[in-house]
Amino acid sequence: MHTNTSTDSLEYKKYLAFMRSIADVPEDEAEKMAEVFRHEKLDKGQFFIRAGERPQTIGFIISGILRLYYLNDKGDEFTKAFCVENEMVAAYSALLLEEPSRLFIEALEDTSLLVAPYESYKRISSGHICWQIINQKMAEALIIKKEKRESALLMDDAAKRYLQFLEDYPGLEGKVKQYYIASYLGITPVSLSRIRSKLK
Repeated sequence: MHTNTSTDSLEYKKYLAFMRSIADVPEDEAEKMAEVFRHEKLDKGQFFIRAGERPQTIGFIISGILRLYYLNDKGDEFTKAFCVENEMVAAYSALLLEEPSRLFIEALEDTSLLVAPYESYKRISSGHICWQIINQKMAEALIIKKEKRESALLMDDAAKRYLQFLEDYPGLEGKVKQYYIASYLGITPVSLSRIRSKLK
């Protein structure tokens, strides 16, 4: 279900407040961006994108949780990340390379998003410095997150990775399946239970 958004909608106000915490967005720019976003709702279990589809949109999460994961030929799932409130979400590499996604992005609970066609978003972004600053800051945050995650998987033990997960995603542990958290940490659910018991 989706509806066009306006600068007065609560969803867009939330998006704009977050963007204005990064850079100064003039009113006319805010109005231009509002025209490309529409409000969408994903029910728990619905997908923002499935592997094999070509992504064409970028989303901003108003509320809810999305899980980004890969599925191998044997049917094993590998959780890449979780996306929560006030985060942008997309199958970025597939979007930028214009190729089919290898990622699934699934709603783990009912999720509210603002969604824009990437080409429209890019067109407006290129027109004013405020969006360029915002996009640069968000790209930097993504790179930092990715690098920290890679180094944790290579260098840290499972207990340390679990503690880092709790820090990175406060409040998420009680909301998502232990299986998803274990898969994100690169361990089995049994190992996760063991770590949690020890830490208690």
